Amino acid sequence: MADYEVSTVIELNTALGKVKAGETIVLNGGTYTMTSKITIATSGTSDKIITLKAKDGSARPKLDFSVMTENSANQGIVLSADYWHIKGIDIYKAGDNGMQVKGSNNTIEFMTFSECADSGLQLDNGAANNTILNCDSYFNADSSLENADGFACKLNVGTGNKFIGCRAWQNLDDGWDGYLRGTDNISTTYQNCWAVKNGYLKDGNKGAGDGNGFKTGGSDDKLLKHNAKYTNCIAAGNVADGFDHNSNRGEVTIYNCSAYDNGRNYSFSGSNPLAKLIIKNSNVIGAYGTTLADIADITNNSWQNGITVTADDFTSIDYAQLLAARKADGSLPDVTFFHLKADSDMINKGVDVGLPFKGTLPDLGVFEF
Repeated sequence: MADYEVSTVIELNTALGKVKAGETIVLNGGTYTMTSKITIATSGTSDKIITLKAKDGSARPKLDFSVMTENSANQGIVLSADYWHIKGIDIYKAGDNGMQVKGSNNTIEFMTFSECADSGLQLDNGAANNTILNCDSYFNADSSLENADGFACKLNVGTGNKFIGCRAWQNLDDGWDGYLRGTDNISTTYQNCWAVKNGYLKDGNKGAGDGNGFKTGGSDDKLLKHNAKYTNCIAAGNVADGFDHNSNRGEVTIYNCSAYDNGRNYSFSGSNPLAKLIIKNSNVIGAYGTTLADIADITNNSWQNGITVTADDFTSIDYAQLLAARKADGSLPDVTFFHLKADSDMINKGVDVGLPFKGTLPDLGVFEF
């Protein structure tokens, strides 16, 4: 039951000003023409979460910030509070980030962030233990041609943030950016996330940004450690690297991931190397790239053990289907991309890393046969 049900911008702002721990704000469907950013500063608690969500069964509400000018102060929503659950809302064309999360222990679910003038969703300012679930971020581009990522867990962000079932495509810069400045030795996890065609613009032309799928880290002094774990993630069609090192000095783990048709698929160099790189049960078509680190534990992947990979190993290599509509509950669409055929020699060629599998051993890549 809603404590507040809103249909206008005025009603929304009023509700946000009054809401207390444990209460719920429900947005009716339709377009809300926003003339200024929303700042959320009232926190819930672990047992009294504050909820802001779309009304069940209605059209999705869209917060349209397109009257905003491009400016570093013109975010769509700034979430400085803790213990919020925000679900089912489209955020469009903010003058900076679509949403900037500065608080902790929040869940951002089934949202879209599109055509914003900086990263669609950014976590920074100590934001920790947030879960970003089943969200899409796409067509974000800034005039400086360097900052607009799909998702950015970066700068002085805190630790313990999770991305689950999220997609980033055709963002000017990177799908995900983990670049650090002002914090060190934090950890972020990515599960079932798809980065597709980043570095290309909405019109399909190549932009001037970096164009990586997953940028694991990096820093100005090339010393900071962003520990990252990727499980069952896909990087496909990105202009530059599928999985990118960028001077990250932390530990990166990649389990059952797939990379295809990127500029480089896996790109971890010996310059300013990772402290440790683990890659297991992962696959590519074509050159796998470089997998260097101070300590490298790279086993049971498609480019090892005499395995040969061609397009014939897969039901489909068409990654356009990764951008199909989500299911009604927000979960990822069913696809055939990179699903193994019955005669592929990547079946049962993995090693048990603690993830579920169906055969005698895990298969290689994102999808079990």
